[in-house]
Amino acid sequence: MLTEEQYNVLRKGGTEPPFSSPLLKEHRPGKYVCAACGLDLFSSGTKFDSGTGWPSFWDAIPLHVETREDRTLQGTRTEHHCARCGGHQGHVFNDGPKPTGLRFCNNGIALRFLPSDRCSMEAPA
Repeated sequence: MLTEEQYNVLRKGGTEPPFSSPLLKEHRPGKYVCAACGLDLFSSGTKFDSGTGWPSFWDAIPLHVETREDRTLQGTRTEHHCARCGGHQGHVFNDGPKPTGLRFCNNGIALRFLPSDRCSMEAPA
């Protein structure tokens, strides 16, 4: 069951306010999963501080994140979403660090964090 805020982001393509996610301060090893369906989307090893106010990653788990063109604002952006349920996660930009040069700018409310000590106890998504 999604909260109203999660529903707005994951199903309506909304955006949470910058600097509002507790995941910005999350630095433990683990994985970030889709808040809607639990699919693994990002590893903590790819998270970095972009200074934008949203959790950011320089790479996604292969085949678990898909992209599409987004023309909802002025100009064109690339939206990324969960490959399993289609839940909107955020946008990907070409201004990230090496080795990919990508910045997956994610809504924290669209993710759940599972620390490494819990990952081994979780059923595969």
